[in-house]
Amino acid sequence: QVQLVESGGGSAQAGGSLRLSCAAPGYSTVSDSMAWFRQAPGKEREGVAHRRIDGSIYYADSVKGRFTISKDNALNTLYLQMNSLKPEDTAMYYCAAHWTGGMWYSAESYKYWGRGTQVTVSS
Repeated sequence: QVQLVESGGGSAQAGGSLRLSCAAPGYSTVSDSMAWFRQAPGKEREGVAHRRIDGSIYYADSVKGRFTISKDNALNTLYLQMNSLKPEDTAMYYCAAHWTGGMWYSAESYKYWGRGTQVTVSS
């Protein structure tokens, strides 16, 4: 079973920054397309950013220009750098792996999930 462990969440002021990490010990991230999702209370899980094996990257419109997804294959770790945070970014953030080729922003398109890390942004 693949284990994905998110970290780096916490509280931030609006305009601040946080960096999330997703460690995948024993899992080869070099051969996988991975993503970050988030879910706020009462809302559906939504795709935030997606990075493919070929290096192409996709972002939700709501985070373009503020968030950056990256991957360190040597460390088997996926990152999400979040800048200019807004209160509406408050959510549980999840790492997803093993993209099956569907819509990148659909939770159904991934086989493996972490347990999430909470991000809270205050105004």
